[in-house]
Amino acid sequence: MQPPQTSEIDLIIQAGWIIPMEVDRQVLCDHAILISKNRIVGIEEACTAKHYKNAELVERPNHALLPGLINAHGHSAMTLFRGLADDLPLMDWLNHHIWPAENRWVSNEFVRHGAQLALAEMIRGGTTTFCDQYFFPEATAAAAISANVRCRLNTPVLDFPSPWAASADEYIDKGLQLNETFQDQALISMAFGPHATYTVSDKPLKRLQQLAESRQIGIHIHVNETAHEVREALQLTGLRPLERFHKLELLSPRFQAVHMTQANERDISLLAESGSQVIHCPESNLKLASGLCPVKRLQESGINVALGTDGAASNNDLDLISELRTASLIAKLVDHDATALPAYEALKLATLNGAKALGLEHETGSLRAGKQADIIAVDLSAPELQPLYDPISQLVYSAGRENISDVWVAGRQIMDRRTLTTIDLDEVLQHTKQWRNKIASSQ
Repeated sequence: MQPPQTSEIDLIIQAGWIIPMEVDRQVLCDHAILISKNRIVGIEEACTAKHYKNAELVERPNHALLPGLINAHGHSAMTLFRGLADDLPLMDWLNHHIWPAENRWVSNEFVRHGAQLALAEMIRGGTTTFCDQYFFPEATAAAAISANVRCRLNTPVLDFPSPWAASADEYIDKGLQLNETFQDQALISMAFGPHATYTVSDKPLKRLQQLAESRQIGIHIHVNETAHEVREALQLTGLRPLERFHKLELLSPRFQAVHMTQANERDISLLAESGSQVIHCPESNLKLASGLCPVKRLQESGINVALGTDGAASNNDLDLISELRTASLIAKLVDHDATALPAYEALKLATLNGAKALGLEHETGSLRAGKQADIIAVDLSAPELQPLYDPISQLVYSAGRENISDVWVAGRQIMDRRTLTTIDLDEVLQHTKQWRNKIASSQ
């Protein structure tokens, strides 16, 4: 790539450390990222950045810059159900608490306000791309565009009605319409989001497979989340969920298997042979006692593993920094191996691996020339992060989301030294309080 012309550079972010996530464990000291409009055009030593006289200069000498975090699975509007039903197993939680609450309360307005609350939380936690699977996805998309956050929308598909659609075909048709609506929107990309093996039958799954293949878009589904789910599938179909999906020709590099806490050798083989992706949601799986995803075994088989929070009704936060630490610690325990999922590999789950899982690796997930300027700054000067020997280790094992100071998406600063610039936080909290009062009064 030719060196950028001085006139092309409009923003320079200079920092004590840059972690590009392009070369294994690479940390650049006293460097600067050069940005033109919405894209990175280069990374240079800080001493040379002064030559670009007309560019805005942001200096963060005590900070590390890294790619914005990617939340590869969640249900953002469920922030409004945070704490509504805790300490329950998955099917009890769904059948007796969450689904009844959704049938009563979910609407376009509910999703818009819940997504706005989620976006405020995610930005403050360094998330610049989130993958969302929920009703009224058009409301989530509008909130993401307004906040200038990158969003992968997985339009929901179920066999039974909801406030958004009455049948599997209507879910799919609405998803197709939204795919057309947002096809030219830079911040929004689309996939199909059939809910789970136990809520979507073969006929709609076959239609989704044909549409996904013809349109080259993804299929994102909860799968092998619990041992109960797998046992039930075997009783009803004689097949494990992934064997059924293989038979339906759903598995491919565009297939995203969310949770995967139950994985035998056949499951892993099917995922690896098809190039399918796995989305790991460690804290939600722990809280619901669903199981533990065998990340090391998956990665050793060549399967790309990304990281998600799941929804705030089952986590109960959207904190990817916390998920990084939890994912690394779980992996070590699952394999009885302290070297399993070291800090850099854990960080990849929420950056480059997340981008690959969503098919966005050409746009985001690492810091290099040509990619979108999706960047976060983490203040490493706090006493709880001292002494500083290894910035990567400190980020994964010691830092918290409160240490994230600045966030840029497509070159636009959406958090400046902990202040949100695209979201009216007072308004969001006022809407949240109103929903809390309505929902609580009905309990």
